[in-house]
Amino acid sequence: LHAAGIVATNTPDVLTETVADFAFALLLGAARRVTEAERWLREGHWQRWSFDRLLGTDVHGRTLGILGMGRIGQAIARRALGFRMPVRYHNRQALAADLAQACGARWVDFETLLRESDHLVVALPYTPATRHRIDAAALARMKPTAFLVNIARGGVVDDAALAAALAGGRLAGAALDVFEGEPAVHPGLLAADNVVLTPHIASASRATRRAMVAMAADNVLAGLGHGPHAGRPPNAIAG
Repeated sequence: LHAAGIVATNTPDVLTETVADFAFALLLGAARRVTEAERWLREGHWQRWSFDRLLGTDVHGRTLGILGMGRIGQAIARRALGFRMPVRYHNRQALAADLAQACGARWVDFETLLRESDHLVVALPYTPATRHRIDAAALARMKPTAFLVNIARGGVVDDAALAAALAGGRLAGAALDVFEGEPAVHPGLLAADNVVLTPHIASASRATRRAMVAMAADNVLAGLGHGPHAGRPPNAIAG
């Protein structure tokens, strides 16, 4: 793009907190079987209260694993403090000590992350190196009682392998906002009761979408030579 004289920009930071909120919504929804319970109720099955109906899994006090500890991963970790969750993360580089302390998070290697996480949130960027980072082999090393949440990008998780793990009882559940080949969704995931599926809406709050549009407009204006950052878009991507 730069060789062709084209400036590319993005909208960083503005969606961090909103996406982290949604990651926790997915985490809670999967663990407590919220969407499954709603479908069951809407279908007219609820006739009386039952002691053991739709039993879910606790979130508080359980170990949260975060794969990818950028801005969004850190925001997710901060939310986990309120749930008294031990936080483990894996990243190419460990956080600075002060950041790790603020997040209450401890770096572990990838194998340990898979082995210890009760709830694993994927927050990696999508690159050729991260494609299918969570594949059949990785899923097999997770606890069968664990939950997987993907708010990163489709393709970081092997959706076919995940569908097979869910169908085979090798994973307790999952929650996904992104998919390989979206808007198509793997039929095995559509057929599973123990997975929460949302259509790539993690940043979709009114306030955040307005802020994203405003930031994109500022970038365009600057690129065209207008405004306080004329000629220097504030969020230009280095090429």
